[in-house]
Amino acid sequence: MNLRTVLLAGAAITGLSQAAAAQETLHFINCGSDDAAEAAVQAEHVAAWQAENPGFEVNMEYVPWGQCQEKAITLASAGAPAAMAYLGSRALPQLAEAGLIRPVDLSEEEAASYEPSVLSTVQFDGNTWGVPRAFSTRGLFYNKDLFAEAGLDMPDGPQTWDDMMTASKAITEKTGARGLGIAAASFDNTMHQFLSWFYANGGEVIDADGNVVFDSPEAVETFQFYADMVPYVQDGPIAYERGKLEPLFADGQIAMMQQSFGFRARTGDVNYGVTWIPTGPSGEGHSTLLISDSLAVFEGSGVEDAAMSLAKFLTATERQAEFDDIGGWTPVRDTETTRALPEKDPNWTYFLGSVADGGPEPQVVDYTAMQDVMNEAIQGVLLDEMTPEEAAAEVQDELEDLID
Repeated sequence: MNLRTVLLAGAAITGLSQAAAAQETLHFINCGSDDAAEAAVQAEHVAAWQAENPGFEVNMEYVPWGQCQEKAITLASAGAPAAMAYLGSRALPQLAEAGLIRPVDLSEEEAASYEPSVLSTVQFDGNTWGVPRAFSTRGLFYNKDLFAEAGLDMPDGPQTWDDMMTASKAITEKTGARGLGIAAASFDNTMHQFLSWFYANGGEVIDADGNVVFDSPEAVETFQFYADMVPYVQDGPIAYERGKLEPLFADGQIAMMQQSFGFRARTGDVNYGVTWIPTGPSGEGHSTLLISDSLAVFEGSGVEDAAMSLAKFLTATERQAEFDDIGGWTPVRDTETTRALPEKDPNWTYFLGSVADGGPEPQVVDYTAMQDVMNEAIQGVLLDEMTPEEAAAEVQDELEDLID
């Protein structure tokens, strides 16, 4: 029995059946472009769901990232929500707090198919608010030729912050390049990059009880790492977001930068290597920032059950694995496809092996305000306007206010 039949059979009055029949269109907002490789795969999977649920027609609308989340939120706030949206998981706390989205009920089997760290990217206030759809981790890309020119003996790349400092100093002094590219513009990837270093140093922003625990030796050490690297990063780091660093790496102007697995296609002719995010003095193991996009089901569309069915269908293990593989995403689940990736490209080892110990984007309702607080502290340290201790304390105070 398909979903449409179940809904009609469960209707208590004729009016409900008529309403269900009139609500056959399922509006699905997608952040991104329909030209992306994974879009074609998703279209095939949506068509398969429609074949099993012929009473519904899925209207997929692609909206550029800059306007997508705003459109989904605006429609929902106006009482005309899309049935479902693919968006950044950072938006989930705001939507949940406003009562605009439906919590996701995962079975024990479904929940166990994800690393807890992956689920943490879509959880807030004791509930799961989205189904993980796209996922990325970070590694360190480094220019092997610049390392050789600087006389560095690091065949596997830098593994610690001390290695980073040694390599950055040698490259800056002995080649025409700078050691490290740091994003410090007022963009989300400035905070993202910092959090990868912070998590690699054993840091935590918000603990399991919801308390802000940012102001810590780990935070001070991470800010100090930024301050110490200033002589060896690109000139004027405040002007750079991650996208502007990529051409510098491809042109051999910086020797190292953080990026996700997909950056491999944008490195130009650089003879590059990849390794873990190097471990800080207080860190253990291998960690990274975990960023996810997810499928969120909106309340008030009239087709919530159908939308949840579609979300679960699209993210079923093998279909999700195909979506990840085509899109070049870090897989959200452990599957045969996932386990085979390092055989296809050994660099996958660094992006998969750090998932278990990785940390999420902190889940707060006002994400933009948190991002601004973090970025201002990072910029303050790089411009020598704040000490690492002052920056850590400032972020702590501001985040406590946001949580309250």
